[in-house]
Amino acid sequence: MSDKDVTLRVDNVTKRFGDFTAVDALCLEVRAGRVFGFLGPNGAGKTTTIRMIVGITAPDEGRIDFFGERMSARMQDRIGYLPEERGLYKKLRVADQLRYFAALKGLTGKEAERRIDRWLERMNLSEWKEKKTTDLSKGMQQKIQFISTVLHDPDLLILDEPFSGLDPVNVEFMIDVLSEFKQRDKTVIFSTHLMETAERLCHDIILINKSKKVIGGSLREVKESFGRNLIALRAVGGEEVLEDKTLVKSVAYHADEAEIEIADGADAQNILKKLVGSGAKITKFEQVEPSLNDIFIDQVGGEQ
Repeated sequence: MSDKDVTLRVDNVTKRFGDFTAVDALCLEVRAGRVFGFLGPNGAGKTTTIRMIVGITAPDEGRIDFFGERMSARMQDRIGYLPEERGLYKKLRVADQLRYFAALKGLTGKEAERRIDRWLERMNLSEWKEKKTTDLSKGMQQKIQFISTVLHDPDLLILDEPFSGLDPVNVEFMIDVLSEFKQRDKTVIFSTHLMETAERLCHDIILINKSKKVIGGSLREVKESFGRNLIALRAVGGEEVLEDKTLVKSVAYHADEAEIEIADGADAQNILKKLVGSGAKITKFEQVEPSLNDIFIDQVGGEQ
């Protein structure tokens, strides 16, 4: 892959804090114009990696390139970074905070004001422009900090747990906003614990655990490499078939249906035939691919 196709390259990066290795020989590539999900349990090394990418801390080993160049202050101006630890000035009005953040990225005067007004309207916060931070709810404050991250229209947007603290309505709203960045061919990296959200947004993912890469690639490649053979089943009866370990490796029951994992060497059509033969009343029999949540639990669930 050529440098023009890659927004960010992390090459064999290691970061230690004393005797503790927070990130261990990590390699990843983020392609231009795509959404990249940075996944892993707490303490896996996600935030440490992000802080190295944006230059808050330096790697002990390895190299980080942005558009084929070493990261620098000039290149950092092309990045928008929303940290997991939110930080707004409590006594300042919303408008003054956003003007300050805009000025830090070189925006002043009418252009800054135009962008501030446009984003406040997009976030349904126009009426709060002259309010102080302390007057805003936690979700509103998070939206304001997001606005401060994107005012300068960055080429790369890095969001560390952007959905933390948001209610389901605002999570959906933020997904819509990030989808707009996808449509504009911006590059987005975000870390999250919400596997369903990552599955909806991401072109590519990396899953890290205990400072090391576990699995990575395009969402399609990851799912295909996972290699589980699953069936979503809604049926009455047929319990003896589901208990046959030569046919079914495991069964997970959800609400009104079951997810069955086919045993090695077994065939889905043979399972269906046996269910019908047992007299089961079947209203759903659908082969499905594993979800990101399934993959996450399988890869790191027993190691935390």
